[in-house]
Amino acid sequence: MVERLAEVERAHAADYTSFSVRGRRFGYYWPRTHTTGLKQTLSEQLALVAERPDVFEVQFTSGGFGWVVVYLQRVDADELGELLYEAWQLSAPESLVEAHPLPFG
Repeated sequence: MVERLAEVERAHAADYTSFSVRGRRFGYYWPRTHTTGLKQTLSEQLALVAERPDVFEVQFTSGGFGWVVVYLQRVDADELGELLYEAWQLSAPESLVEAHPLPFG
């Protein structure tokens, strides 16, 4: 799914891969735990965790954003695509977002 987003940069570490757009991080992937961490608004972070704590958990907050852990085996592809796009959108410059509408669904 990440390949469908514009200008994504990957950085590989020992236990995870991180994803950024123009130097601003928006996600992580941990293959060992089959989870991803995605940037969200604080209100969206709280709503996701409150609605489905078996799928989402609070990862951390930073700079006015709330990051969520997503258990990949418990979320469907369409929802994951939307969450991934939202995370990318929160980090991408407005002109890039306008030029690249939602590529999923």
